[in-house]
Amino acid sequence: MIFAHGETHNPILDGSSITVSEVRISPDLKNATAYVMPLAGSNKETVMAALKDNASRLRGMVTRKIILRTSPRIAFKLDTSFEEANRINLLLNSERVRADVLKPRDDEQA
Repeated sequence: MIFAHGETHNPILDGSSITVSEVRISPDLKNATAYVMPLAGSNKETVMAALKDNASRLRGMVTRKIILRTSPRIAFKLDTSFEEANRINLLLNSERVRADVLKPRDDEQA
C-alpha cells in the first residue's frame, strides 16, 4: 500500500511500480525479508539500492500502518521467481522436451 500510494517521498520508489510478491518473517518476528520486483524488471539495481537506503524509514511507515508488538527489520531481496517460472516455461515448450513428451512409451507399443 505504501508503494502504491507513493508515500515514500523518494522519487525512485514513488516513480516505480514495485510488486511485493512475498514477505517472510523470522520466528521471533524481529526480521522480515520482502521479495520485490519492479514492474517488468526495469531499473532493478536502482530500485533495490533505494529500498536498502530507505529500509529504516519504510520500517517506520509499516509500523504506523500495522500494529505489532515489535517492528521487524526489513531486508529487501529481488524476487527472481518470475524469471525462474519463465525459464521453466521456455524449457517445457522447447522442441526437445516436446519430442520426448510426444514419443510413445515402450509399454504403449506392445
